[in-house]
Amino acid sequence: MAKLPELQNTQVDAIPGIVNSVRSAFHAQKTKPLEFRLVQLRKLYWGLKDNEDAIALACKEDLGKGHFEANLTELDFCLNTIIYCCDKLPTWAKDESAADIPLANKLLTPKIRKDPLGCVLIIGPYNFPVNLVIAPLAGAIAAGNTVVIKPSENAPKVAAVLQKIIEEHLDPTCYAVVQGAIPETTALLDQKWDKIFYTGGVSVGTIIAKKAAETLTPITLELGGRNPAIVTKNADIRLAARRLLWGKIVNAGQVCISQNYTLVDKEVLDQFVDQMKLAMKEFYPTGTRHTDDFGRIINNRQWQRLKTMVTDSKGKILMGGEMDEADKYIEPTMIQVDSIHDSLIVDESFGPLMPILPVENLNEAIRIANEVHATPLGLYPFGNKAETDRCLQEIRSGGASVNDGFMHGSLPTLAFGGIGDSGQGAYRGQASFDCFTHKRSITSTPSWMEGMLNVRYPPYTGKLKKMRAMSEMKPNFNREGKVKFSLISFLLRLGAGTKGGGLMRYIVLIIGKISIVVTLESSTNAKQ
Repeated sequence: MAKLPELQNTQVDAIPGIVNSVRSAFHAQKTKPLEFRLVQLRKLYWGLKDNEDAIALACKEDLGKGHFEANLTELDFCLNTIIYCCDKLPTWAKDESAADIPLANKLLTPKIRKDPLGCVLIIGPYNFPVNLVIAPLAGAIAAGNTVVIKPSENAPKVAAVLQKIIEEHLDPTCYAVVQGAIPETTALLDQKWDKIFYTGGVSVGTIIAKKAAETLTPITLELGGRNPAIVTKNADIRLAARRLLWGKIVNAGQVCISQNYTLVDKEVLDQFVDQMKLAMKEFYPTGTRHTDDFGRIINNRQWQRLKTMVTDSKGKILMGGEMDEADKYIEPTMIQVDSIHDSLIVDESFGPLMPILPVENLNEAIRIANEVHATPLGLYPFGNKAETDRCLQEIRSGGASVNDGFMHGSLPTLAFGGIGDSGQGAYRGQASFDCFTHKRSITSTPSWMEGMLNVRYPPYTGKLKKMRAMSEMKPNFNREGKVKFSLISFLLRLGAGTKGGGLMRYIVLIIGKISIVVTLESSTNAKQ
């Protein structure tokens, strides 16, 4: 791909036909065979691999991403995701034996079958325009769905490259790309889907959720949040500064899971600020303006939004602050604020802005984190184990990285998702397959069981006692909610809390006895 293709919006009146065609391919059972899915995934891999230069160039033109970052956060992430899906798909797609089935019901051979949902829509964002389209697409393909992809119009170069790759390498009857902005997205949402997967902001996510609710369409929403970082006086301050700075320089801070603000114990505030400045000098000896290792804001509208947040802030700039609208450049900027109502905290910045709010202690930090946003996408506590454990216990979040920036969101095989208004549903790793899969419960009742099933047919006179004898479970707790002590149960389980635990203790006991017998016999033989 010597020259980047130009983005061409899809004709709005053509969208219903595109969707119907892709839906028809699903109903024709085309995507059901595992081998078909695997072939599509393999072709997608080589489509990306063979166009890696075009992808890197498109990321550079759209977001100012350097070669290293474009490969690390976009291309390589996707290639590894696809290989992982190919390796695991035969296992993921197998029928599962149903768990916790009583012995009498096992005759029905209950199982869980993994069915594709159908025809799904994936709407991608601009910040990681390859990664956050291809990763869910790989899961949708692996699960056996047909897919319509809507890349972000705010990253037009990447959107055009992705369309070319998908159209040239995947089956065009099963996978289609629709390009455009609000009119085209609205037309897509007017169609009936078996699932909608959206990554982006809360406002658009709310619109999509409302539209999906009209037809009871299931959705996965990967949104964002005002994610807190907490640095206690017992934290490794140097590591905290380096790792949190990294979280705000990747993609010029346009990362939904990077920390939105940092709560720092007043006792170590000066040390933290000094270490942040040292880390900046180490990472960027000549600054961030003229380096391939620091990106740009996606467009002038977002640049202006970030500038306004800084202008409206009552805080004090401690580091950075340089801005250039023509270049869409904003230097990594650390600002000390004194209120949770500051403009840099009340809204998600989604840029290289690092507000710092000093706190008296961990109690205050936890209270503030819960007050600013009760259900953020990420949480980043730095401190000793007791302190970080307490943060995890008392602050909800979609995910968390202890003593690090958004490391949990960097693992392609770890389930990722939000909670509350930071998102719903999860994907990546097996979760991507599950995200686009319906787990269908199936039983098969043999004809010879009819006599045993007579109890379920009318007339019911005299049958309730028999039915209860077959199915009733007895509680092991009293009316006060206390567990009843049973000597027999205690002995059978060797004091373990569960049957499985008791079985393991018996196995260990038997092995121990065998070992003793063998040792004694060996000792006897040696003496003879």
